[in-house]
Amino acid sequence: MDQIHLMRVFVAVGEQESFVGASRRLDLSPAAVSRAICGLEEQLGVRLVLRTTRHVRLTEAGQRYMEDCRDILASIAEANEVAAGVNAAPKGHLSVTASASYGKSFILPCLVEFLKQYPEVEVSAHFLDRPLNLVDESVDVAVQIGHLPDSSLKALYVGQVRRVLCAAPEYLARHGVPQHPRDLRQHAIVAAAGVSPSVDWKFGGCEPTTVRMKPCLTVSSNDAAIDAVLAGLGISRLLCCQIAAELAAGRLQIILSDYEEAQWPVHILHRQGKFGSSKVRSFIDLLASSLRAHPYMNHHG
Repeated sequence: MDQIHLMRVFVAVGEQESFVGASRRLDLSPAAVSRAICGLEEQLGVRLVLRTTRHVRLTEAGQRYMEDCRDILASIAEANEVAAGVNAAPKGHLSVTASASYGKSFILPCLVEFLKQYPEVEVSAHFLDRPLNLVDESVDVAVQIGHLPDSSLKALYVGQVRRVLCAAPEYLARHGVPQHPRDLRQHAIVAAAGVSPSVDWKFGGCEPTTVRMKPCLTVSSNDAAIDAVLAGLGISRLLCCQIAAELAAGRLQIILSDYEEAQWPVHILHRQGKFGSSKVRSFIDLLASSLRAHPYMNHHG
């Protein structure tokens, strides 16, 4: 049987965790899907799939083989695009992810510009305060703030951002301005899980220190943390670029800037092979030049 066909069927079974799901996705009969998997296992001489009455699981060898198959199928699709001259006019579906407030402020303007330039592209934008797995969730491009996990993804450095402590002026007028990180124990703390996932907050300065926080409010959304601090609830640690408008308008102010940690790097992550589809390459080029030119990405953080 055709090797590429077998790989496509196997990847569909692995992703759907179901022979029936794979048959629906590929518009094949369940029997044809089952035959393909049996043929592949026979050809390789290794068990790839564990079948139970309820669902299908991949063996360890199957997991590794699925990752390799995905890369091979992606390379074939990219090679076909290049050969067909798709480079001339990007088209097709593009999936992008970033954190909620960062995506809205920084990535959305780039997407609008990109879609004006390339109207034949359709974009899905996932702006979430939780990381998406690019491979498992078929995401083409992600913007990652913070230190990179070890992975096979390609990363393009585009700048760095400050993590700052901030509060509303009226809160500070009522409760006083902390002079040292340890003073934060006497204040109401709003924790944004995406920016400060740990209760132990690290600080830089002349004597690096760690302070254990007891937040009065922990939220999973950075936007919610910003709203709570604007309402005068307390002090939060946020990315400077997320609160640029509030700082400029004087609705928030930065405190303890002498104790900030080193800035966090910002990378564009993608899965492109050596060919690279034109829509992904074109978007990364536009996004990288836009982010590198942004004042809150490099000069002020």
